[in-house]
Amino acid sequence: MRVTKSFPVSDYFPWFQQLLAWTRQQSHFIWLESNVEDVKDSYATYDWLIGADIHQQWDVAEIQKIRKEKPDWYFGYFSYDYKNQIYGLTSSNATSVAVADAFFFQPKKIIYLQKGQLFFSYLEEIQQEIEVDYVFLTEEMHPLKSTEKSSLNITSIGKETYLKAVQKVQQHILRGDIYETNYCMEFVAKNANINPWQVFQELNRISKAPMSVFAKMGEQFLLSASPERYLKRTGNQLISQPIKGTAKRGKTNEEDGKLKTALRNDPKEQMENVMIVDMVRNDLSRLAVKNSVQVQELFGIYTFEQVHQMISTIVAEVSKETHWLDIIHATFPMGSMTGAPKISAMKITEALETFQRGWYSGTFGYITPTGDFDFNVVIRSIQHDAAKKIVSFGVGSAITIQANPEMEYEECLLKAKAMLQILT
Repeated sequence: MRVTKSFPVSDYFPWFQQLLAWTRQQSHFIWLESNVEDVKDSYATYDWLIGADIHQQWDVAEIQKIRKEKPDWYFGYFSYDYKNQIYGLTSSNATSVAVADAFFFQPKKIIYLQKGQLFFSYLEEIQQEIEVDYVFLTEEMHPLKSTEKSSLNITSIGKETYLKAVQKVQQHILRGDIYETNYCMEFVAKNANINPWQVFQELNRISKAPMSVFAKMGEQFLLSASPERYLKRTGNQLISQPIKGTAKRGKTNEEDGKLKTALRNDPKEQMENVMIVDMVRNDLSRLAVKNSVQVQELFGIYTFEQVHQMISTIVAEVSKETHWLDIIHATFPMGSMTGAPKISAMKITEALETFQRGWYSGTFGYITPTGDFDFNVVIRSIQHDAAKKIVSFGVGSAITIQANPEMEYEECLLKAKAMLQILT
């Protein structure tokens, strides 16, 4: 059982800063940040939602046991390599930040902001800590201490290696092995001393993305400014919003308008987007109510701080009895990070990529006691292992037969821009 109390909140940002300070006391937490003050997301339920302090936990070998638990809140993730569990695949590439394929926990403490009210929902046995934590949050400011950044030597596979790999992808397309795939490369720095709280605050400030995540799993951190929703469930409705299509921001409103129009009308970007839309429709149809899968919006253009994105929205209905884990298994990994056909695309990218994606291309999210959930796509995200002093992030783009390898490389650099800016 949980005890829930709420308090009115008038100013967003000071509470954001105080909560950052509060999370420094936690060994494990997942903070899901919607940035509703700056981003229009008609499907956002919470301004922010934080689960902290583990009561129970389940790793990949125990994930099915959650079905037998009493309904409650669960927070967690599926890394990209959870695909191996679903499809019987393997991953042998090197990994910079080694994470479990899946991990979920029942938090003792949940804090969320919704419609100007700050809610504390704590397990009954620790309900007295609501007042303790609220007092901490209302005391004088607990500012993040500014730390001097270490000089990070961030490396990647380089342009020449990237171009050769894309050409190999296109050879597979010509042979009919696949239609499209999402080829990715890693940026990594060793001997990296960073302050994750400070880096997340800065990354969030310059990105303001609707599906952002700040997570601490022991000594491992995810600092995410993701704009993409993988899958959300509200009652019987499922919503998926794949992104395919990226353009840079302009220096003026007029230039922004031209770039958005060009993105909206680009045949290549439309083709990439519709391929993924079809894949999402096919995935959802595996468990959806008959004839309920619909494309609610095709080729929508959305503007974020760093880029313009082409986003489509697909909806479907499922029965109340459909378990959230079955929905994940039917649709994971998300089509926007794999390609079509999905299994062939995953095998080919696994052979051509030089790193194990880990959290990148996976998903973080929550499940409510009623079975509703919301999961992001882990992109525009920094992985950090504080014990091993490693920082890693991946970027990628959709490769079709029409793709220009040079332009795809530039798109990857555009997606890496915010993360490189913050880290260097």
